[in-house]
Amino acid sequence: MKIGILGVGNIGATLTRRLSEAGHHVQVANSRGPQTIDSDVLSTGAQAVEAADVVTDVDVVIISIPLAKIPDVAHLIAGVPPGTVVIDTSNYYPLRDGHIEALDGGQVESLWVSEQLGRPVVKAWNAITSQSFDAYAAPAGTTGRLAIPVAADDDADRALGMALVEETGFDAVDAGGLAESWRQQPGAPVYCTDLSAAEVLAALAAAVVTRSPRRHDLAMAVIAELTADPTADLGEDFLVRVNRLMYR
Repeated sequence: MKIGILGVGNIGATLTRRLSEAGHHVQVANSRGPQTIDSDVLSTGAQAVEAADVVTDVDVVIISIPLAKIPDVAHLIAGVPPGTVVIDTSNYYPLRDGHIEALDGGQVESLWVSEQLGRPVVKAWNAITSQSFDAYAAPAGTTGRLAIPVAADDDADRALGMALVEETGFDAVDAGGLAESWRQQPGAPVYCTDLSAAEVLAALAAAVVTRSPRRHDLAMAVIAELTADPTADLGEDFLVRVNRLMYR
């Protein structure tokens, strides 16, 4: 499969390595040019290209950039054929008044992304920390393998997203349509808590939209206080431990 990845942050870089290692033809781009992409990102066979070329002649486009930058790449996606599947890995930070989200009219963030890009999207790889994504990939069938939820309105697109999640070393869980994808965003029980497939399903069902913003605020306050001491040894799984305490 031909895959274009836009963004080489921690998640984008790991996706590039894993999917090219899985045998896909992967091309990757950032906003600064192919010459700025680290050779380690390309170590399993991916090719660095210009941003305008990353969406050319591909079956899948994965957008792994900050949410605020989504409108900036809409012109790149505009020319992508309708059959190309677009996958988004970004996250929003929920408001405090009990609403799911209020980006441009109170939409769920994933629906907002879809509107900005002018096409359907798949939501995947957003509910795992970059540390866990890099460290805990495991072969299918491994006891205790971690899982990642995948949401999309189109069943075929969601199935493709789930297949790619499996190839990156994690169980994929069907999280339904985009209107329910707030269940896998910051503050929800499934968000960055390193769960198995069965636990992910239970966490998605347990999510409460009015609770998530408050839980996220509390977690951010705890994280800010504990990380204020640069000498503190918080451990590699610090964020996951805080999220499990605050979100579940």
